[in-house]
Amino acid sequence: MDIEQKQAELIEHFVKQAENHKGASLANVIVEATSHSSLFAFSEILAVPHVVELQGTEYSVFLDMLRLFAHGTWSDYKSNACRLPPLVPDQVLKLKQLSVLTFAETNKVLSYDQLMQELDVTNVRELEDFLINECMYAGIVRGKLDQLRRCFEVQFAAGRDLRPGQLGSMIQTLTSWLTTSDNLLLSIQEKIKWADLMSELDKKHRKEVEDKVDEVKKSLSVKADMEFRGHEEMIYSEPGGVVMDYEEDRSRPKRRRPPIS
Repeated sequence: MDIEQKQAELIEHFVKQAENHKGASLANVIVEATSHSSLFAFSEILAVPHVVELQGTEYSVFLDMLRLFAHGTWSDYKSNACRLPPLVPDQVLKLKQLSVLTFAETNKVLSYDQLMQELDVTNVRELEDFLINECMYAGIVRGKLDQLRRCFEVQFAAGRDLRPGQLGSMIQTLTSWLTTSDNLLLSIQEKIKWADLMSELDKKHRKEVEDKVDEVKKSLSVKADMEFRGHEEMIYSEPGGVVMDYEEDRSRPKRRRPPIS
């Protein structure tokens, strides 16, 4: 089962749980959801009417805690710990995992120093174990650990719940991306047309050159043939010619040498 399908099933499960509980029992559902090792999205649970109704009650701190897991980080919890319920170890781990996803939203190269400070990790070995065992093996991020540069190069990171007001910004970003893509596509199409035109012109030029070469070859062949015929005519059309000399040579009396005494 892939992570998206598992997320969907878990979300559906906890939404039904939230719809069937109120007060203290609903607070327990929230603790269970935020502790689950495979759940990383909480906006659907936040939208359940019973959860919204926790606002202003003695259990409103659990609503604040759920909002923290939907949009916040480990640093946010430390800054507001006095106003939130204490976290169990599984929740601490989950919030640190979610913090890595938040950092990866805006930076694809995360320095070890930043991560150790944000996650309260004391050394590189502990940090790398956390990134490998709790993040990459969990399927929420993929990337490369670079010990030489002391950084984590993010290749993929699962998305978090949209923060209030973030939808408009995302729509604007996607609209800008779509415009850029359209312009790029238009540029590519123009380059393809130009390449096709250049190809046709090249073919035409090559055909013209080949035709000229054939024409020159034919012209040279005709000229050579004419010169050869003209040379033969000159030889056989002279008065007397070679035959006449041969006949004269046959009719000329031969001289005889006198005998030696």
